Amino acid sequence: MSGKFGKIAAMALVAVTAFGTSAWAETLTVGANIGNVPWEFQDETGKNVGFEVDLVDAVAAKLGRDVEIVNIPFNGLFSAVQSGRIDAAISSITITDERLKSVSFAQPYYDSDQSLTALASGPQSLGEMKGKIVGVDTGSTGDMWATEHNAEYGFSEIKRYEGLAPAMLDLAASRIDGYISDIPALLYYVKDKPNLKVVQRIATGEKYSMMFAKDAPLASEVNDIITGLKEDGTIAKLHEKWFGVAPEADTSTVTVMDMPTLK
Repeated sequence: MSGKFGKIAAMALVAVTAFGTSAWAETLTVGANIGNVPWEFQDETGKNVGFEVDLVDAVAAKLGRDVEIVNIPFNGLFSAVQSGRIDAAISSITITDERLKSVSFAQPYYDSDQSLTALASGPQSLGEMKGKIVGVDTGSTGDMWATEHNAEYGFSEIKRYEGLAPAMLDLAASRIDGYISDIPALLYYVKDKPNLKVVQRIATGEKYSMMFAKDAPLASEVNDIITGLKEDGTIAKLHEKWFGVAPEADTSTVTVMDMPTLK
């Protein structure tokens, strides 16, 4: 390409490229496993709602960016941030040393444990799960815990799901005998379902945060924004909105913490 026409075409290409970059920069693309109550799920109108949806909106407002939420199965969130398909991921994602080898997290904003949920008429503890089928979310910390403790509790099978909803359908239909997952989501889910019961808390000391590509500058930027949202009480208000109570003063929902690093 040469001459006047070539110069004009080149200038047009630069302009289009610059415009495309600007448009991309205005949108924060966030991956989420929609259906993960009360963190990110759809209300009766089909709108995405939840604790982490509200938190992402608050973060994006500070960044001056719009939000696009992309529905991705939990296990796919990791490759999606690593490849740059999304800018960040949410879905009550636990910070672990193993995950910190390949991704980055902002400071945590929720403390949690795992739990065993069963039919109210079914097993009432892990000790009663010997020879029974347990459900987990693929690639979750519940999956990791059940796999690690399988020999101890003698599960007949670990059945893996892409989200809470299909697992709960199978639990209600007795196709599985118990479901191991994050306790806040299950407490929220079963509160109006008398046939289901969270029968045991499994202490794991987990903390949730937003996930990013390894060493992404955005992770540090969001970490600082979360500090401000803790200090001005925004995240505490979200806790009250979604869980009905104020967060305890010594939890990561309130306490400003360091950005996680690999130990």
